Amino acid sequence: MEQSSYRAASARSIAQQVRDGHWTATEVTDAALAEIGRLNPELNAFTVVLADEARAEARRVGADAALRQGPLAGVPIVIKAELDVAGQVTTFGGHGNSTPAAADCRVVSRLRAAGAVIVGITTMPEFGQFPFTEPQRFGQTINPVAPRHTVGGSSGGSAAAVASGMVPVAIGGDGGGSIRIPAACCGLFGHKGTRGLVSPSPAKDFWGPLALSGPLSRDVADSALVYDVIAGNEATDTYQLPERATELLPSALTDPRRLRIGWTTRSAGHIPVDRQVAEATERFAHRLSELGHQVVPLAGRLPNHAATFLPLMLAGVLEEAEAVEHPERLERLTRAGAARGRLPGQRRAAQRAEAACEALATRLDDLLGEADILLTPTLTRRIPPLGQLDGVSWSRAIWRSVPMSSFTSLANVTGHPAASLPASRDGDGLPIGVQVMARRGRDDLLFALAGQVGRSLGWPADPPASRQH
Repeated sequence: MEQSSYRAASARSIAQQVRDGHWTATEVTDAALAEIGRLNPELNAFTVVLADEARAEARRVGADAALRQGPLAGVPIVIKAELDVAGQVTTFGGHGNSTPAAADCRVVSRLRAAGAVIVGITTMPEFGQFPFTEPQRFGQTINPVAPRHTVGGSSGGSAAAVASGMVPVAIGGDGGGSIRIPAACCGLFGHKGTRGLVSPSPAKDFWGPLALSGPLSRDVADSALVYDVIAGNEATDTYQLPERATELLPSALTDPRRLRIGWTTRSAGHIPVDRQVAEATERFAHRLSELGHQVVPLAGRLPNHAATFLPLMLAGVLEEAEAVEHPERLERLTRAGAARGRLPGQRRAAQRAEAACEALATRLDDLLGEADILLTPTLTRRIPPLGQLDGVSWSRAIWRSVPMSSFTSLANVTGHPAASLPASRDGDGLPIGVQVMARRGRDDLLFALAGQVGRSLGWPADPPASRQH
């Protein structure tokens, strides 16, 4: 197969070509590894490239009729470094662990059972605690569409792998915007599901109620397809979503009914929003109106959730820091964050914060009123330059993180589904993303709306990096 054909292909089209016998899983895997070999030395999206393992897995797909006919037959997928991949060290972006995982986590095992080929593990900031992918051990990841600006985080390596065309879809994780933030920075689609949509097994939860895994993609339907493969609970999961409204792929391929959409550019906590970001959000609201939806400004202000989010985030970082094999190897900022988590009263603050999540969720539902969807910016600011964590204190790192996560982290606290969609470009040509949120359990509405917008605007375009490399 030609490299250009691979780079332009969606996950759905790759799987169909493999099922129909036009491409083999081995051909697709070789094409993916060629792109990784060409682009990753510059972008640093991967910490591990599983070349030999991926080729062996592709041969298994070719030899197994069930895998060859799977929904993700032969699709190359990469995994964020916080998830267990059998035989690989689960690094969480750092150097605190040294023993390889004995088995795949539930997300990875479901991907393999669907015929996917795992080609690598992606770069992330240690424990995913910052929206900038600049880990000390592995170095910063470069944004394929804006090489002098941050790729976002914490799923920055996954975003770079997709935006550059190395893979059509990647697995990330979102505890405060960590899928949606890098999606906005790279002009991708990134969706955080309703709390409980995806099992964290063998873990019981990630960062308490805040985090769950999910895909990033150029094509909305690709993310829907991956969610349909990985969604579902285990009995050990702390947070369960026993009843799903519908499979998401049919929703992504079908225009929604006329939706009621409330929009705002006022962030919680009075964080200033950049003028160009606000204007892009307003233009997007107008675009939704042109598509036939009822779009009105939101009357109230979003709930201020900062006092709930931060204690839960600190508790999550502390739990992960105390679980690694070599705590002495943790990065400077990670040790500082863990120390904050150990301060007197922090454990109790985290317990109070978890108890407050449902009240905030109810306030958000009340604010939505009759609306089906809430539209906001994804970030309060334009994409900042690289080096946001260079030499800074933990407090300064958190301060720099706030404009990146002010809009996104609300959905992690409340458990609502939320997605970042590419909206436009700023005056310097950098991507601007908008966020859409729906009521809990209505991930299907977000996929239906995103799919409709994508079709109207001609998504997905060719991988951005194909125009720069």
